[in-house]
Amino acid sequence: MNYFSLNNNAPKVKFKEAVIRGLAPDRGLYFPEEITPLSSDFIDNIESYSNEEIAYKVIQPFVGNEIPEKELKKIIDETLCFDFPVIEIEDNVATLELFQGPTMAFKDVGARFMARCLGYFNSKNKNNEEITVLVATSGDTGGAVASGFLGVKGIKVVILYPSGKVSDIQEKQLTTNGQNVSALEVNGVFDDCQEMVKTAFLDQELKDNMKLTSANSINIARWLPQMFYFFFAYKTLKKQGIDKKLVFSTPSGNFGNVCAGLMAHQLGLPIFHFVASTNINDTVPKYMEAGIYEPKPSKETISNAMDVGNPSNFIRIQKIVNNDLYKLKKTFSSYSFTDKETRKAISTIRNLNGKYIADPHGAVGYLGLKKFMETNDQVFGVFLETAHPIKFRDTVEQQLGLTLDIPSQIEAILDKEKESFVIEDYLELKSYLLNRQLKA
Repeated sequence: MNYFSLNNNAPKVKFKEAVIRGLAPDRGLYFPEEITPLSSDFIDNIESYSNEEIAYKVIQPFVGNEIPEKELKKIIDETLCFDFPVIEIEDNVATLELFQGPTMAFKDVGARFMARCLGYFNSKNKNNEEITVLVATSGDTGGAVASGFLGVKGIKVVILYPSGKVSDIQEKQLTTNGQNVSALEVNGVFDDCQEMVKTAFLDQELKDNMKLTSANSINIARWLPQMFYFFFAYKTLKKQGIDKKLVFSTPSGNFGNVCAGLMAHQLGLPIFHFVASTNINDTVPKYMEAGIYEPKPSKETISNAMDVGNPSNFIRIQKIVNNDLYKLKKTFSSYSFTDKETRKAISTIRNLNGKYIADPHGAVGYLGLKKFMETNDQVFGVFLETAHPIKFRDTVEQQLGLTLDIPSQIEAILDKEKESFVIEDYLELKSYLLNRQLKA
């Protein structure tokens, strides 16, 4: 499989190079040259396959011969070490829980897959050259990457996060790892962190002194595995005898998840519609209304992982539909919601059956799904619950007037000491990276 830059000004590369580079030399995102649908027989009989078998069939064409079958299956087995339950919330509405992994966020899938791919490639590196994984996070990505790459030989991880704009538990997950993981606290917003990372990839002095890659969803090895859980959810619902048209509502910040869902649809998964549900960072909902894409500075909300004013993966979505807005609207909608609406939705979901507790991101996903279903009632809807509510403890407890149980994954980090390095701008990031490299 070849990958090309969506800026169309860089050479095509294979999977390995695309993963290691992260971003193309022309600053474009990599995109697969071919998307070949899976066999209808496989889709029709998907319930007879294990999750690991499904994941292998989905991802292997994109990896090609860059990783041998045995090694790729091992990577998949180690990636999918937790469950992906579909929980009924009300009639014709369910949630897909993606927080059963080590850091209790959906990004555990992509981070673990990418970490193991890089680990495999690095094990074949005869020069013993270290790779530095540089990642910007609005909350959950950094924790998942830190966990996924912790202790991986030959890999250093540097995480940039916006100061004061992640939850306390998220910050603990970013800053208490040690070993090969470092955290940089940026005086700014997530978009500033993301721009610094993109700038670093194009900095010739850095490229001359180290090998850099990204673990954000701009990296194909982080993004493409997010297709897996759409297939898993479809399998579960098919087993349950659900035969209505399926709609997935995805809480969206950088739009990696919903883009992966659209890729799954391209591979033949019979999904009727996708809803990209956002907070007040509404660049894409506005685009869907007016046909004009106008990135804006991000705004702070209680669903902080979605505080993105210029979502990187939307260009991939546009590529899937060949920049045809009319075509996009056939399978894709996008709506935005305020913090007030989000808080109310947390209560609404809880009151439906007296027990289900959603985090703010899942609540936004629920709102988007319900809005779509106002005019599309003959469907079965699934909203993605992308993080455990404990990661947004203060918001959820205050809204519901209760005390959340603390899962073991979180309990283990609460008493650890935060270790971070504060930076103001790109020059400080560059200096940190160069000095770190010299000390290696």
